[in-house]
Amino acid sequence: MSSAAVPVYVSEIDLAGLGLTPSHIADSIEDALRAQAVGSLWTVPKSALMPGDGRYFMTTLSVGDGPGLSVVKVAMVSPRNPERGLPGIEAAILVLDAETGEMRATMGGKWITEVRTAGLSAVMARRLANPASRVIAFVGCGAQARSHLEAFGSMFPLAEARLVGRGQANIDRLVAACEAQSITARVCGPKEAIDGADLVVTSITLDHGVSSFLDARWLKPGAFAAITDLGIPWVDDGMAALDAAFVDDRAQEAASDTPMLDPALVRGDLADVVNGAVPAAFDSGRRQAFLFRGVAIGDFAVAALAYERAVAAGVGQRLG
Repeated sequence: MSSAAVPVYVSEIDLAGLGLTPSHIADSIEDALRAQAVGSLWTVPKSALMPGDGRYFMTTLSVGDGPGLSVVKVAMVSPRNPERGLPGIEAAILVLDAETGEMRATMGGKWITEVRTAGLSAVMARRLANPASRVIAFVGCGAQARSHLEAFGSMFPLAEARLVGRGQANIDRLVAACEAQSITARVCGPKEAIDGADLVVTSITLDHGVSSFLDARWLKPGAFAAITDLGIPWVDDGMAALDAAFVDDRAQEAASDTPMLDPALVRGDLADVVNGAVPAAFDSGRRQAFLFRGVAIGDFAVAALAYERAVAAGVGQRLG
């Protein structure tokens, strides 16, 4: 095996130090969606398993011709990990040569999961959110809230953040992240947080046993909601108040046993929007939302970008 083909291990610390910005992430996802549209990138709907005790397992698989890589991700969410002093999300990524099947890299998957999720939201927010957005509401204050704060803070002139959360440690970390961006943060109730907010991000723990406590009728006209938690906290009756609802992948959503919302309310998906099949733009008179499970193409886009950046910079530990 040549030195160029020796696989590399890229740790979470390595990945976070590559200098990939939210804009880089969103751009890479859009590029991957365009590659998929012309038949040079292939994915399958992600598989998920929920044993019923709060744990959530999922896998994604994608193959691309440019770059010629295959990416597999395995991730899990464990609600008991914080009690163990561990992150709530753990994941690992395997990168293979798409022609030969040889292993090219193994990577930590937690950082990629966080930034690709915020990147998916950013792709839609670029189009649907008010460019002058100043007030953001977070329902759920964990890792996804922080990654969305970084992404949206780089896109909009945010001045106020309203926080709804249960874990004080996560609330404190999100407050500190807001203060680092000169954004005033305050903790409040769900309706108070959403009422009048320009942007809403919901990212509660994935547990279908949770009683819904958010209502889309609270959103103001012109608001954009990024719903990363399968819509679990949102009451079904209120979703018809959305003037436009988008999902990440309509085929994946159709294959799911538990739809995030009534399929009749879905206007389109990421590929429709990025490739121009469905118009999507900010409208001050419309409530718009993006609900998503996470798609393989997001993991591929970020993992491939990170792999190429790491190899070019000589980052990571060679495994052979």
